[in-house]
Amino acid sequence: MSVYNAHISAPWTLAKKNVHNAHMRNELHEALMDLVGVVNRPQPDQYLLNLAGVSLDRALFPLLVRIGLRGPLGVVELAELAGRDHSTVSRQVAKLESLGLVERRAGATDARVREAVVTPAGQAMVDAIGGARNRMYAAVLADWTEEDKATLIRLLRRLADRAKEWTATPPTGTGEERS
Repeated sequence: MSVYNAHISAPWTLAKKNVHNAHMRNELHEALMDLVGVVNRPQPDQYLLNLAGVSLDRALFPLLVRIGLRGPLGVVELAELAGRDHSTVSRQVAKLESLGLVERRAGATDARVREAVVTPAGQAMVDAIGGARNRMYAAVLADWTEEDKATLIRLLRRLADRAKEWTATPPTGTGEERS
């Protein structure tokens, strides 16, 4: 290849790679939006509740599950995990408490902070929902190899962790991309 052709093809190759990367990012975004749409629609939540044999307001069950899996949790931390306003989450935790599914107690490291923990009845519900979720995933991933499932989990965890790190760093406001 002549020097002239190398000079011309290098920018073309880079431009082609950038177009390919942009296309891949668009496909990734579209797939993530499809998943978020499925997760945020009320029908899958109601399906899981029905499959679990659980009667609970759909708005409360994600909070109950998070408390059951990650608790004890304060309202601010729970709101951050759920992507909801802390005053809304506070009212919803109070509702879970009135149903006997969680109780609030002084925090382990700061007695001024009240943390929610699941009660035995709440844990039974979390376990039933978890069993229903496992059956749903088994059906959705029935034709996937174990290697594909492991790869999916590993890459989703990596993406989620990196996205959380990235969003935890405030943008500089300069318009520059963050690494």
